[in-house]
Amino acid sequence: MNPHPPDRIQSDFRLRYAVTILVMAVTLLVVLPFRGRTQPPVTLSCVGGERLNDADLSRGATIVVVWASWSPRSRDIVERVGPLAGRWGGRARVFTVNFQENAQAVQGFLAGRSFGAPVCLDADGAFSKKYNIATLPGLLVIKDGQVAYRGKLPEDPDRVITDLLR
Repeated sequence: MNPHPPDRIQSDFRLRYAVTILVMAVTLLVVLPFRGRTQPPVTLSCVGGERLNDADLSRGATIVVVWASWSPRSRDIVERVGPLAGRWGGRARVFTVNFQENAQAVQGFLAGRSFGAPVCLDADGAFSKKYNIATLPGLLVIKDGQVAYRGKLPEDPDRVITDLLR
């Protein structure tokens, strides 16, 4: 019996060992820089002087509709959010967040109309990035600091919100 394995087996072992070490090293290089990092705090100024910050989102229930006047899907946003704010304003804080527009553009879009909820400005997109808003108009429901729903503003948001805020 030969106590030494054939060269082919040793070669296979070395290759698998090298690949395993390489995968582990790449994983560490990718994961370690992000380990323990948290997103920086976000504070938004609102058109009426209010503010929305992470502390507001850490307690109770908050409903946020993210929109932009330049988005064709946001053209009827006032008509969609007004009733939503009226129905849920007693059970949750309701905010709208405008995505990457200045106050003048937002005020021009809203001239003579009101959401019935504060309009906060995400001028640099930091809020939308932090909460991974990928579609406009978007709906974000946060309950006690945890994202309970994130996605497209549905045609019937009440059904989604009712299930989340029980």
